[in-house]
Amino acid sequence: MNETLRTWGLRLLALGLAIGIWFSASVEDRLVSSERQVEASVSYNRPRGFLILDPIRTVNVRLLGSKNAIRQLNPSTVSVQVNLPQGEEGTATVNLSDDDVLVPPGLEVVSIEPNTIRVQMEQEVTQRVPVIPQLVGQPAEGASVEEPEVFPNQVLVSGPASMVRDLESLTTRPVSLNGRSTTFEETVTVVVANPLIQIVQPTTVSVRVPIKPPQVAGDGDENGKEES
Repeated sequence: MNETLRTWGLRLLALGLAIGIWFSASVEDRLVSSERQVEASVSYNRPRGFLILDPIRTVNVRLLGSKNAIRQLNPSTVSVQVNLPQGEEGTATVNLSDDDVLVPPGLEVVSIEPNTIRVQMEQEVTQRVPVIPQLVGQPAEGASVEEPEVFPNQVLVSGPASMVRDLESLTTRPVSLNGRSTTFEETVTVVVANPLIQIVQPTTVSVRVPIKPPQVAGDGDENGKEES
């Protein structure tokens, strides 16, 4: 009997120690603070009719919270929202504060690096730009390619004023001539190399390539006989 009581006593003591250790660790996770630095994405509330030419995409944010909150933190839940001045073209300087950072509950911002950002803003304009087909390869032997046609021959684009106004034309994705011996038509995408310039409409055009087929052997001899 005494041995049984002793065994149960040891078991209860072990259980008590385990609970004590768990409780101590749980309290520490809730009460002891910890810090962590994350790379936060930056988004901009830009004024209507303006574009940002050189946006800063991320900043480093140092956060403070309980060990448990820091351990469970998903960096993607931390972001920075920048409010830009309305209707001002040129360089804008913005000082970032804790209020600009979105963080999960239970965490606070210790620092932001850099805490000052500068962005270049320019007015957004739209303009119609000619489209030139990009032909590649060689047609069938003896076939000759004539002037291609594009429908529509212009597309509407939007982007920073200085860039759009200097844009003389756009090209299409390559249209292959390899082995072609007759006139053909193909729908292709219009290409924009500058990521700050967007095609409003249409994004695709139809390219018609007139091809004069190879001369059939003997045609020249028959013509010559008729002329004589």
